[in-house]
Amino acid sequence: MTHRKRYNVPFKRKRLGRTNYKKRLKILLFGKLRLVVRKSLDNIMAQIIEYNPEGDKVILAAHSRELDKLGWKINKGNIPTAYLVGLLLGQKAKRQKIEELVLDLGLNDSIRGCRIYAVLKGLIDAGIRIPHSEEILPSKERTEGIHIVNHAKILRSNKEEYEKRFGGYIKNKIDINEIPNLFEETRKKVVEVGKNG
Repeated sequence: MTHRKRYNVPFKRKRLGRTNYKKRLKILLFGKLRLVVRKSLDNIMAQIIEYNPEGDKVILAAHSRELDKLGWKINKGNIPTAYLVGLLLGQKAKRQKIEELVLDLGLNDSIRGCRIYAVLKGLIDAGIRIPHSEEILPSKERTEGIHIVNHAKILRSNKEEYEKRFGGYIKNKIDINEIPNLFEETRKKVVEVGKNG
């Protein structure tokens, strides 16, 4: 009779590469609500999640599509949008008396100035305490969309490339130079939403 070594089958989410359980355990040991950011090319969603042994519970969420009602008609997958989503979620969190969170990166790479950190900056500017290092946050120029305007100016000489990169703006008749002003108007509306509920 042969004896075989025992083999433990890893959790399905670990096998599929969806959850890093070591990282998750470290975050859960904080005992605080978690900020989770989900992103695609076209949208960004931020959620405040509470641990529950039967399954995590979403306390609050903000989605980039919510910004349409506030006049933000441009691309929903960029850094200015990510900042506004974070600011919106921060306003909602303040109304619920949530003061502190911990960022859960999940399986996302930590890249300085990326959309996840733009969401983080929005929440911090809304007055939510989240442990972080200042150097990872995107600059004011990037959160306001000035880098998009500068990139468009560089590409204007190459009509084909310009239309390829900014076709959505052209189709929706959005003046790219107005992005910083539109950002500021939308930012003020998000803050007003927080004040007025």
